[in-house]
Amino acid sequence: MEKKKAKLGLLPKLVIAIVLGIIIGQFFPVWFCRVVVTASGIFSSFLKFIIPLMIVAYVTMGIADLKSGAGKLLIITVALAYGSTLIAGSASYLVSASLFPSFMSEGALEQIAATADNSLSSYLSISIPPILDTLSAVVLAFVMGLCLSTLRGKTIGDTLYNGMKDFSGIIDQVLHSIIIPLLPLYVCGTFIDMTKSGKTFAILGILWKVFLVVIIMHLVCIFLQFCVAGAVSRKSPLKMIRNQIPGYTTALGTQSSAATIPVNLQCAAADGVSEQIRNFVVPLCANIHMAGSMITITACATAVCLMNQLPISLSIVVPFIMTLGVAMVASPGAPGGSIMTALPFLYMIFGAEAGDPHGPICAIMVALYITQDSFGTACNVSGDNAIGVIVETIYQKFINKSGAKV
Repeated sequence: MEKKKAKLGLLPKLVIAIVLGIIIGQFFPVWFCRVVVTASGIFSSFLKFIIPLMIVAYVTMGIADLKSGAGKLLIITVALAYGSTLIAGSASYLVSASLFPSFMSEGALEQIAATADNSLSSYLSISIPPILDTLSAVVLAFVMGLCLSTLRGKTIGDTLYNGMKDFSGIIDQVLHSIIIPLLPLYVCGTFIDMTKSGKTFAILGILWKVFLVVIIMHLVCIFLQFCVAGAVSRKSPLKMIRNQIPGYTTALGTQSSAATIPVNLQCAAADGVSEQIRNFVVPLCANIHMAGSMITITACATAVCLMNQLPISLSIVVPFIMTLGVAMVASPGAPGGSIMTALPFLYMIFGAEAGDPHGPICAIMVALYITQDSFGTACNVSGDNAIGVIVETIYQKFINKSGAKV
């Protein structure tokens, strides 16, 4: 019997990419560094081309598939998931804006600012214009998704739906075969450039504290979500959190909400959620509930703004959170899916120039997010079951009494 080869996960690969980027940028000649930066730049151009197609594919299918559900329960579940995501993101900004400035001394920020124009140049650049701009992709995805959801099976057939499903599968293949495998190269090139320009060590001296705060926010979010679920259902929050440990650890290992669904269904059963409710809520929330991811993205965006002396306030962050809470619907069930969906919208925080999806600031955002992605995913799936408990209670106390069926 052949032994299965151990596969290195994305997180270790990215850590290796960051370390290699620092080593190469510190000790290797400029010509070699420019070769890696050139390859990273070509990949970023391809990424810019793919992003609108990802939005069309995933958001369209995410909305179209919301048709399968249970009337009032669908509305309640979506409202709870969206509300949880908005609250988590807003709280993340308030905590980050309060704590992060104390981590970032004025001298460190000035050192980062002084190296802003020291970037390495590529040997060549390839322009790959996207078929759609970001806003057009979002509008098209919402129009198609909503129309497919309401018209399919009534005034139109399944041809377009099946076509979009196949298109989504193609984009998913691109994500798994090209985007995710080459992300370490992208991150490595970014850190080579940062090291050569002198930014790396000033930034890394700040970021370990950012990581610690973000992980603590995830754990507090999980605790509060189960406290609310416990208050509504009159169940012990601590017992439900204990029941969630297998789902949490599975999500840490897979970095995928979708891959964690089978284990999460078992956790929901341990919480006393009925089969019909857990089979409805858990898969749905795996696609639409992004509280943990929103905490990470908002915190990382706040840190990046502070490091680069970009203006940021609650009035800037809230519209971004509200938009991203919808755009991340059905973001790929793969490592980095949420940040890839968020990239086109970072201009809402960073501004048009700094928010270029294939620019250096967004590359830092990708690196920051990916190194904490597993914790954000674990927070997402844990919150899914807290929502499941709430929906189960509402169903048993109100909807089921009226004779409605799921």
